[in-house]
Amino acid sequence: MLRFLILVVLFWTSLFSSEIERYRWINGETYLVFLEKNNLPTKELYYNLDRDDQRLTEELLTGVHYQVSKNSKGQIEQVLLPLNDELQIHIYKENEKYKFEAIPIITTTQTETFSVVITSSPLYNIQKETGSKKLAHIFHSSFKNSLNFKTGIKPGDTLVMIYEQKYRLGKTFSMPVLKAAMVELSGKKHYLYLNNDEKYYDEKGSQAEEFLLGRPVSGARLSSTFTKRRFHPVLKKWKAHLGVDYAARPGTPVMAAGDGFINYAANAGSYGNLIRISHADGFETRYAHLKSFKSGVKKGRNVKKGQVIAYVGNTGRSTGPHLHFELRKKGVAINPLTVVQVATVNLSGKEKAAFDSLRKEYNDSIDAHLNNKPEYVKARKTRPKCYFFNEPEPQNLEETEADG
Repeated sequence: MLRFLILVVLFWTSLFSSEIERYRWINGETYLVFLEKNNLPTKELYYNLDRDDQRLTEELLTGVHYQVSKNSKGQIEQVLLPLNDELQIHIYKENEKYKFEAIPIITTTQTETFSVVITSSPLYNIQKETGSKKLAHIFHSSFKNSLNFKTGIKPGDTLVMIYEQKYRLGKTFSMPVLKAAMVELSGKKHYLYLNNDEKYYDEKGSQAEEFLLGRPVSGARLSSTFTKRRFHPVLKKWKAHLGVDYAARPGTPVMAAGDGFINYAANAGSYGNLIRISHADGFETRYAHLKSFKSGVKKGRNVKKGQVIAYVGNTGRSTGPHLHFELRKKGVAINPLTVVQVATVNLSGKEKAAFDSLRKEYNDSIDAHLNNKPEYVKARKTRPKCYFFNEPEPQNLEETEADG
């Protein structure tokens, strides 16, 4: 950890004698192509890495912004490649040799609010007002199972969003998180709140059913949770654990979390015996370290939610019998515990009381915003290149980009 903090200080110190360029990862580009294109050594920065670090390089996403630091001769000194909103690849030069490591991303988080009068549709007006496709997306995806925006909206209806936005290096970073929202449908107000259990509820404290099972192994114990960064106690390096682990006896049946078809069923190195199932809306579930597959389960077969597909095992890189379960949306790993649910949940007792208090706090903020009607200031774009010599600081150096 101390070494990581020292490296962060050295990175920022190096900025004062470097040129920092900001790029967007282009569609179809691989990590190896990136290294070759920038004349960076593939042996030290890929082929000599362990398999886990090599697999990390496969997590780079199209469209993500990354930074390259160059010296006065145009030579690359450091590179920061975000893998998700918590972990990044750090390439740096030390004693004239390039090195690779995975380190945490340092961000700040702000809670922001805006409102807009709907003239066309929520998606259109949110994007027009803020310039952010991401805000429009999280609003639509949060309400899509409960409201019909095609027939219920009338011009003049209002919506309000309270959300958290991360900032990295002075620019918006990662997807915003919707904390609360209100939208009118023909003048009637509808609310949505992110509760302390990280799930969304309506104003009555009810939660809608999702299409995936909450636990693909019956009676299993949750032994390890999802994290985008974890300092491995044995390997002494930063790793991601992009799933959840369920400890269970060897041979315990594993069920498909939802309807879909099997796109992979074979051994996959450190995953051991692995099954991948494709579901609707771009979802994919993964089941790793399996002892064996159920008879008839193979690539290309359709499966139903709750159908037994395999048995808990200890294959691959595993410290004991368990199921490693992953959920991905269009290739991006997400926390299964915040998405999959068994049935509709109605809060009660102490949980309902805590939710009511949270709801009142959000409603007060929404009402205050509607009464005051502050103007939303749309972020302007920054230059893709900046210098840290004696160049006068431009007016927009610290301005943010709307869809960073």
